[in-house]
Formats: sequence, structure tokens, C-alpha cells
Amino acid sequence: MKVVGLGGDEPVEGTADVVVAIDGPAGSGKSTVARRVAERAGLRYLDTGATYRALTLALLRRGIPADDAEAVADAAKAVDLTVELPPGRAGAARVLLDGVEPGQALRTPEVNAAVSAVAAVPAVRELLVGLQRSLVGVGGIVVEGRDIGTVVWPDADVKVFLTAAEHERARRRGGDAEGGGETAETLARRDALDSGRAASPTRPAADALIIDSTTRTIDQVVDQLLQLIEAARATRPR
Repeated sequence: MKVVGLGGDEPVEGTADVVVAIDGPAGSGKSTVARRVAERAGLRYLDTGATYRALTLALLRRGIPADDAEAVADAAKAVDLTVELPPGRAGAARVLLDGVEPGQALRTPEVNAAVSAVAAVPAVRELLVGLQRSLVGVGGIVVEGRDIGTVVWPDADVKVFLTAAEHERARRRGGDAEGGGETAETLARRDALDSGRAASPTRPAADALIIDSTTRTIDQVVDQLLQLIEAARATRPR
């Protein structure tokens, strides 16, 4: 597994700008919020869940049972997973398997059903957290996931835990083609696995702002985060 600049040979520009951590369960709206915040704030964007999904997809293609932690840990070391940061100060990171973007293959029901079990394997988290930290360390980035503020980057300038009522999250995921049309049962199972795992369980950091998006629009949440970013930028050394 490796981190490279765009195209593999173009240098990535570092920046002293803020790191924004957005954590939360599936269906909370964090992907949409994180992308819009990054665009409007002129920051890079990283979906750490895509790294776990890409690894899960690679293991499924190899016939590795997601519930066999030892086999998953051994096979994960050999997966050709690359994350490319854009060289400028904005844009989304790209996740590649064997040099190719998996696209919608990351969002299939099969991956949805297996990703939480794969992500719970401590050896997998060690590999991918190291990869994610290499990216976040460049600075000037919005990072979404489930353990960014608690494990990946506890020193993030802005920490938010985005949540929503279970019935609302299930409604959103059920009608979301990108999410693989998850059912309420599948979502509940993932919630239990993600929050109950021993390694980096899904939970808000002690100093994170918890935002309930159940009855709020995406724009309302984005505007609130942009205010937090501007406040954080104002306190950074120039």
C-alpha cells in the first residue's frame, strides 16, 4: 500500500491550512457534507471509508472470507492499494486498486455486507491508519470516516461527529444508489459492528462537536462547518 502524488510522479504541495475531521455512522450525511465543505473551503478531500471498501473489494475478489480475521490480515499485506492526493490545494484523493479506480464496485451490497468485518481486524486498521495519516499530514484537508478525530488525527483543527436518527439514516441509505441501497437491517448490523469493535470503535472524540442532521438540510450543516473552519483558520499562526 502506498501514497503518491497525482499521476505518481507529480509532487504534492504541502500547506499549513486546517485539518477537518468529520466522523459518524453510515447515512448521517458525512460524505455529502465533507465533499461540499472541501469544495467551498478550498481544501482537499479524503474519504477514508473508500480505503476500507477498496481493501474489502480486493479480498472478496480473492475469495478471502471477511469473517476470517487471520486470513484477512495476511491477504491485506499483498493488496496493491494506492491513494493519490491532488497536487494542488483542493480536489479529492483517488483510491486505486491495481492502478485502477474501482468506481461503483466499492458500493455493492457484497462490499456493504463485508466491510465492517474487514475494518474490525486490528492488522487492517494498522495498515490503513498509517496510510491515512500520511495523507492527512500534508495538511489542508477534510477527512471523513469513523475514527478520524479519535485515532487517525486527534489534533485536527475542526472535529465534528455527524449523526442522525436510525430511521432517517436507513431511509437515506435505502434510496442511495451510491450506498448500494442498504436495508435498515444491514445498516443496523454495520452500526453494531463499527461501534462495538475493539479496534477504533465508532464514537465521537471527547472534544468533537456532535451535530444531529436528522431534521437539518445539507446546506445548514455545511454552513455550520464553514463557520468552524473560518474560526480555526483565524487562530492559526500566519
